[in-house]
Amino acid sequence: MCGILGYSLTKNSTDENFFEDPKSLERILIEGNKLIKHRGPDDSGHFFDHFAGVGFGHRRLSIIDTSSLGKQPMRDSDNKIEVIYNGEIYNFKSLRKDLKRKGVNFKSNSDTEVIVYLYLKYGNKMLPMLNGIFSIAIWDKEQQEIFIARDNLGVKPLYYYQDDNIFAFSSEIKALLGFSNGNLKLDLESLARYISFLWCPGNGTPITKIKKLKPGHYMIVKKGKISKYVKWFNIDYSKKKYSNKDKCIEDLDKVLRTSIHNQMISDVEVGAFLSGGLDSSSVVAFAKEINPSMQCFTINASYEKGMEDDLPYAKQVAKHLNLPLTEVNVTPDMMINGIENMVIQMDEPLADIAPLNVKFISEIAKNQNIKVLLSGAGGDDIFTGYRRHIALKFDNFLSHLPRSIMHSLDSFSSKLDQSSPTLRRISKFLNGSGLAGDERIINYFLWTNKSDLMNLFSEDARKILALCDPSMPMREHLNEQQTNDNFDKMLSLEQRFFLSDHNLLYTDKMSMAEGVEVRVPLLDNDLLEFSRKIPNKWKQKGLSGKWIFKKVMEKYLPKKIIYRPKSGFGLPLRNWIRNELKVFTRDILSEDTIKKRGVFDHNAVRTMIEQNERGEVDSSYTILSLICIEIWCQKFLEKE
Repeated sequence: MCGILGYSLTKNSTDENFFEDPKSLERILIEGNKLIKHRGPDDSGHFFDHFAGVGFGHRRLSIIDTSSLGKQPMRDSDNKIEVIYNGEIYNFKSLRKDLKRKGVNFKSNSDTEVIVYLYLKYGNKMLPMLNGIFSIAIWDKEQQEIFIARDNLGVKPLYYYQDDNIFAFSSEIKALLGFSNGNLKLDLESLARYISFLWCPGNGTPITKIKKLKPGHYMIVKKGKISKYVKWFNIDYSKKKYSNKDKCIEDLDKVLRTSIHNQMISDVEVGAFLSGGLDSSSVVAFAKEINPSMQCFTINASYEKGMEDDLPYAKQVAKHLNLPLTEVNVTPDMMINGIENMVIQMDEPLADIAPLNVKFISEIAKNQNIKVLLSGAGGDDIFTGYRRHIALKFDNFLSHLPRSIMHSLDSFSSKLDQSSPTLRRISKFLNGSGLAGDERIINYFLWTNKSDLMNLFSEDARKILALCDPSMPMREHLNEQQTNDNFDKMLSLEQRFFLSDHNLLYTDKMSMAEGVEVRVPLLDNDLLEFSRKIPNKWKQKGLSGKWIFKKVMEKYLPKKIIYRPKSGFGLPLRNWIRNELKVFTRDILSEDTIKKRGVFDHNAVRTMIEQNERGEVDSSYTILSLICIEIWCQKFLEKE
């Protein structure tokens, strides 16, 4: 797990002074590499081809082959290519054996060298062969082009900057800013998506000229220009579904075990997150078969009523499996005071402070000399498990009601008391009930509807956003899917957007902030493919999500763990916004600040804050979104 960085100049890259001197570009890249040192504190490396106008930088977190032979950038024996890579290839040993049979002589035991020779033999056709998580950049000297690719689900991030003079890419946005020469402008459409969803679905970022390489895509860059942008991974809905329930359970058991065992490969110690939920507990149960004394970590947030639910379950699982468990104590002050740093580390203004838990656990793990942690992330996204999956079941009932009644229910939703958690959930479910088809499915992911969203923006911003549709990336994605099944559609949105642009993004950023790699074995390629063979009726069975997953785990975990109520980490954000964060909120979203930024309407923001404080509306997460956006602007766009 590492950090990568690079650039490619255009032919006419002489317009700005700092492009004229190759040494200036070297300095920019080296300084950018320093900004992502946390991703790879063990080593760094650089490569420059001034004649071609290409430069690579790499930060190394040594996991596989910790010797100097694993250093990057890495080249082949004939110096045809230079490779930098961030990630892990779990099947690299079998790929290595195949390449050795074909005559390749390896110098290291690293997975990076396997990528080197796979590319030389197969080119872009190597990507489906890789069972792993990765962002890869390869300078092909013969073709005079850079090949850049990202894994199928976007577990590893990859951003790129493009203007008339230069193309640059990196694992993190902060490392790209030096290449812009101050040419940075807010992307209002992306800001609209951050507020609408609390994260940004699609390839946008807060900066117009900085984009994300889409998951499951690769690009070819020649002389500072993108010449190809290709989708290499597609979700296949044509796989034959199981008809025998017992056989499906039996086979899922095998695939689960193999997927988790495969991701235990490491030359350093591996630990695990353990919340006491089904997903993390299952990962730990199978991982224990490889490492019987694996250290586990859980959050102790018992400072507030309702926050202590997970801890007893985590203790029960650790006791059942006879594994050591470290409790990481978290206080409100730690969460509240960590918001600014969180925005900096995440590179993007995601309105969620639960990611800080990843950072706190990763910090403790690092102090115990653990570089790799297993996570249970992804179980809800492939087997179902969120409230919206239950809600989708009820949609079958709503769809039979007259359209007029459904529209009335939609209007009624806004009138429910938002101070009650139960009524708030009912309101969330009924909101958008007047919608149909794909629009209804997308609505389950929305946090702020378009009319409320547009009211927050300034008059000038509203003019620019007049034709903006925050849901467009999701709508386009669903149009491409070869399925009419609503559960398939929702799960495809989970896997393409909610994982890549939210859960996996913050997991990567907050763990790598501490120099710790997080692996997600429930998203292993083989398990992901197998999940599509499982009929949806065995995933979401009535009100029970992950039904078939639970049946498998009955052999390995206590039923009170398997069938416990789903809780998650329920931060009391609504209470904090109204109390502990009240002064901070009013300061960072003050009239002067809002007017200076020129993006939002101060009166609308002030009204929303006041109504939220009185409990008239539930806008705490929207307010947090505005807070994170402003913090991001201050830290990334303004010079200290």
